Amino acid sequence: MNKLKHLLDSRRSDHRSLPLVMGILNVTPDSFSDGGRFSTEDAVKEQVEKMVKAGVDIVDIGGESTRPGASFVSVSEELDRVMPAIELVRNCSDAAISIDTYKTEVMVEAIGKRVDLINDVNALQAEGAVELVAGSGIPVCLMHKQGDPQTMQAAPVYENVVDEVLSFLQTRIDVCESAGIARENILLDPGFGFGKTLKHNTDLFRALECFTELPYGILVGVSRKTMIGTLMGDVPVGERMIGSVAAALVAARKGAAIVRVHDVEETVQALKVSQQLWD
Repeated sequence: MNKLKHLLDSRRSDHRSLPLVMGILNVTPDSFSDGGRFSTEDAVKEQVEKMVKAGVDIVDIGGESTRPGASFVSVSEELDRVMPAIELVRNCSDAAISIDTYKTEVMVEAIGKRVDLINDVNALQAEGAVELVAGSGIPVCLMHKQGDPQTMQAAPVYENVVDEVLSFLQTRIDVCESAGIARENILLDPGFGFGKTLKHNTDLFRALECFTELPYGILVGVSRKTMIGTLMGDVPVGERMIGSVAAALVAARKGAAIVRVHDVEETVQALKVSQQLWD
């Protein structure tokens, strides 16, 4: 059985359950927080083992940075990065595996390696992506973004960011369900930091219940992002762990199904303690 489906089913059956923790594994030279850190087999294996020991539920593997201003990566280069990483994660852990890609060709190869989730910042808008995922039967996360990584933070504008993000995601849901993707296989990501100002991001976060009340699991990914650094008083990327964990706790309280994080151990510990104290 698909590992992520099993984890999500277990979570749905327990209203007190914590969100699943998705650990970020960027096998890229230029990701905003950890670019270049996991470019060797030993480094990937060490990081995965560290995340597993800390209690990670899902390992999200990405081979192309989608940070603001990031450069395009070819299909062949992305495959060269992510396919060995998929094998390494599978060989040294029982965690569910997510592939962070918007390219249909990469999805094809990753599905062939039995990944558990397609995490697509482009919400399956690439040619053939919807049909591929529908035929595979595996879960997908649809994310909202305005623009592309090269220009998305230049001047993002919304009349009402919550309404517009909800509308976009509903449109993509309709396309996916019409193609045969089961409702329980659809996750949604509001896309914090993807074509959004600080106010857009905070407005979305404060209205997160508008998303978590939908019949779809919500993924929240704000770990170490600029919004966290700014809210903390303009601290650099390497000093944003505490703020990121705090945001994960708020997301959990608002009903997020998955929190996508760099700092797995700290997030898992904080979630466990907060559950005991809140309830």
